[in-house]
Amino acid sequence: MSKPRKKEINLTKDSVLALLQEVYNELVEQRTTALRLQNKLVVMLKTPEDMTVLGPVIEKQQKIINDCVDKKLQLGKLQSSLWEKTSNSQESVTLSEIDDELLQSLILKDVEKGNNDDTTYKF
Repeated sequence: MSKPRKKEINLTKDSVLALLQEVYNELVEQRTTALRLQNKLVVMLKTPEDMTVLGPVIEKQQKIINDCVDKKLQLGKLQSSLWEKTSNSQESVTLSEIDDELLQSLILKDVEKGNNDDTTYKF
């Protein structure tokens, strides 16, 4: 079986905005799912024994929720910076070191999450 081709992503203003929108949509979905599951588990808590069984699962859902909020904040900073740069000039957009760090952080979190589809990102 042949190895799947690596995807190449060229970052233009439109493709970056589309990528950031996709990341945002996935974060909203992850957070919604984690909240729904957490609320169902909290309703199931009746006795102290339930807490020992369900506690770690609830804690993991809370971590997912917190991570989603953190990622959304980073994404918001990156989007506002891009918006400011594109509205001030008609020239090509370049990312500052801060923006580059935020984007790298989001990509690394995506890779660490287990997204092993051999996608490469080019800047």
